[in-house]
Amino acid sequence: MQGTVDGFSYGAVTPLVAYLMACLGGALGLRCTTRSLLVTHSRRPAWLALGSAAIGSGIWTMHFVAMMGFTIEEAPIHYDKPITYASLGLAIVMVGIGIFIVGYRGATGTPLFTGGTITGLGVASMHYLGMAGVRFHGRFTYNTLTVAASVVIAVVAATAALWAAGQVRGFLWSVGASLIMGLAVSGMHYTGMAALSVHLDGASHAAGGAPAASVLAPMLIGPLAFLLLAGVVVIFDPLMIMGRPDRASVEHKPGVPAAAVTAHADRRPAPHEGRRPASRAGHHGSRTPQNR
Repeated sequence: MQGTVDGFSYGAVTPLVAYLMACLGGALGLRCTTRSLLVTHSRRPAWLALGSAAIGSGIWTMHFVAMMGFTIEEAPIHYDKPITYASLGLAIVMVGIGIFIVGYRGATGTPLFTGGTITGLGVASMHYLGMAGVRFHGRFTYNTLTVAASVVIAVVAATAALWAAGQVRGFLWSVGASLIMGLAVSGMHYTGMAALSVHLDGASHAAGGAPAASVLAPMLIGPLAFLLLAGVVVIFDPLMIMGRPDRASVEHKPGVPAAAVTAHADRRPAPHEGRRPASRAGHHGSRTPQNR
């Protein structure tokens, strides 16, 4: 028996809020990635880990905010909590791998392609594992070509977002990168949902069609709280907001070890360094009597 699906039970509210959550997680995570390029290697893993967790939490929150509007008219929906939380862990781990590659190898060439591909696959994997946690009297089937299109959308947009974040050119670049990341997550989600068909196991006697907001809302509290804390870190770090300081302009490409930039930026001129030509003249003058 074919089920009747409605992905917009609350109209445009859930897609809009879901997109904003994806942008929020992307903005925080990509700013942390940008920040990691401006610090020494010893501090870089902490920023990249925070960025991975922020993007992963944003992806997961976006997905389940959107799922609040998803209903099957003929059957009630429940969620398997272990699988649902496993999808959060998977998103953080896979996004983390992609971000660490870009954070250490740079947002260009092969590292960018590899990091963007893994990050995009993390977005897609989170979505389909999260859907595997949906419980109802039936099963999902997917259109293979549409699923492939959703994965391509995630990979391309995630790669573009990491490239923009790796430019380290200030706040506006990060805003643009976060909007692209939000597009990657939301576009992948709704393309994946378009590939979905529902097949019911006979007639259900339970009432269906009620959105799952009451079930999902408590599960979203933790990731939302984490995003709030990550936002506090970003707000109170001036370098995170402003991007690369001017004195670090000698670094021409992202991913260059920050220790070299730090050493250059912190170097202080030696006493009388600016008058070295004069001192040399004086030195030659002092040798004149010896050459008589």
